[in-house]
Amino acid sequence: MSERRAYLDAGIGEMRGVVTLDGRPERLLIARDEDLACQALGALVIGRVRKLERQLALAFVDLGAGPEGVLNLRPEMERVAEGQAVRVEIRAEARGEKGAQLRLLGEASGPPRIEQPAPTIEAELAALTRHPVKTGADARAMADAAEIEALESVFPLPGGGSVSVERTRALIAVDVDVGERGGSEAKRATRAANLAALAAAARVLRLKGEGGLVVVDLAGRGHDGPALLAAARAAFGPDNPGVAFGPISRFGTLELTIPRRRRSVAERLLDADGRPTSQTLALRLVRAIEREAAADPGARLLASCAPDVAGAATPYLKALTDRFGARLQIAADPARPREAFEVKAR
Repeated sequence: MSERRAYLDAGIGEMRGVVTLDGRPERLLIARDEDLACQALGALVIGRVRKLERQLALAFVDLGAGPEGVLNLRPEMERVAEGQAVRVEIRAEARGEKGAQLRLLGEASGPPRIEQPAPTIEAELAALTRHPVKTGADARAMADAAEIEALESVFPLPGGGSVSVERTRALIAVDVDVGERGGSEAKRATRAANLAALAAAARVLRLKGEGGLVVVDLAGRGHDGPALLAAARAAFGPDNPGVAFGPISRFGTLELTIPRRRRSVAERLLDADGRPTSQTLALRLVRAIEREAAADPGARLLASCAPDVAGAATPYLKALTDRFGARLQIAADPARPREAFEVKAR
């Protein structure tokens, strides 16, 4: 029977929650100090309808900060009008150029504002596992490991082979590679690889926070459609409600859709070119400073990093000083690569 455990890393500037499935990271939840509360999944917000597009059955809602939310209009929503205050729930976070998806709860009054914040990461973790949430050094290590794995694209399968998970502009492509499996047991090994790949892909997609159209290119030919579909439904069950499957095609592909609910880990951590953002690197630098300051309580520490990372890390210097004393300095080094920061005693 599968076992899930939860970890909470409460760092300076960022909180990270991890759920593991049989010891492997399955979910990575991230909350940063600069996040907009009115854009968070599950928040209840009083917004104001800025524009109606009746032909598209859409309403664009000012949430008070950040991009406008999008409300899908239904026939019974005829009373919704431009300028009207509405009470809405964030059903899916904004991503890319697309605003948050909203659910209408009713009419309201007053300016845009938060009515009820989104559930905390602690609350989400508690709902996902029956075990106590682990904190401290173990949680920090697990969150770091989850962050690394969430940005990878190729994952090994038990018994050999691998599965790759990559996002394109239109869909998520999942490819199953059986590796060196062959010989007289090739058909059985291929079936086992496909079953393992479905379980691995489901875990990895939850870890990455990805959703939308997923196309799985299964290994081999002559697939046992009912068995593979049953395995896929079980593997992606935790993503319900909203998961839908198509039949396995004659080309050996399985298509499914997974609801998008929150920004993916890649969107949170990387820029448009796939590089870690200055904010992501600054928070990694802060964790490195925390680690060195705790390991050597009396040392005066100098953190050297690229200028953009130093600029992003400076707002956290006060919190670091409050915790460890006035013995820390962050220095911008134009010659230093962005990801090659260093923390050492002065």
